Amino acid sequence: MIRLNFHQDWVSCRKNLVGLYSDSSLMLKIGLTGSIGSGKSTIASLFRVLGIPVYIADIEAKKFLSDPEVILKITAMAGDDVLTSEGEINRRVLAAKVFGDPEKLQELNSIIHPRVRNHFMEWAEIHKQSPYIIQESAIIFESGFYTMFDLIIVVSAPEEERISRVILRDGFKREEVISRIENQWPEYLKIEKANFEIKNSDVDIAIPQVLKIHQEILNISKTRSAQKWKK
Repeated sequence: MIRLNFHQDWVSCRKNLVGLYSDSSLMLKIGLTGSIGSGKSTIASLFRVLGIPVYIADIEAKKFLSDPEVILKITAMAGDDVLTSEGEINRRVLAAKVFGDPEKLQELNSIIHPRVRNHFMEWAEIHKQSPYIIQESAIIFESGFYTMFDLIIVVSAPEEERISRVILRDGFKREEVISRIENQWPEYLKIEKANFEIKNSDVDIAIPQVLKIHQEILNISKTRSAQKWKK
């Protein structure tokens, strides 16, 4: 039986967060991604416990759906029937429309993604004293966001487990989940492009993997800082 003293490891890792980084160029930007249902949010929460600021792109993107300018652009693209009786975007109706139409999905992304990118950069500046920060997003590769990160972490899990998780979590039908999977890069391709992989199947233990990657990123951050100050 494997025994994990997460509190002890957490305290040890927190002690390694030495020095304050007033220069934002020293701070590493980490992308955390994975296919729908892989457990990205669970992994993000573990990094947050370790004291690392985490930006959840999906949550911030949803906030922009209440922006009047965004609502106008979305209704012009997808029609007024994506609105609720209160004039708000019905995300379920919008998703049903765009995930079956690649052109509409691309247009929606062109409306939301630049706003998320700009907001993330503003948020990153606020947290520049951290040795590294994380953005959690399902479509870091698909959106082209990967170019703004120093390192990428991919969370993986078997497809059937991912499908079951989403059905249980969101109440989606199986075909709805598969439709969303098909609009994302294949998992194997994300793993090939990433710097780290966290295996998050029902039989994998994620905490030791997170702690190992956390320490590796801290070491990279320290090396980067040392090289900067030598110049």
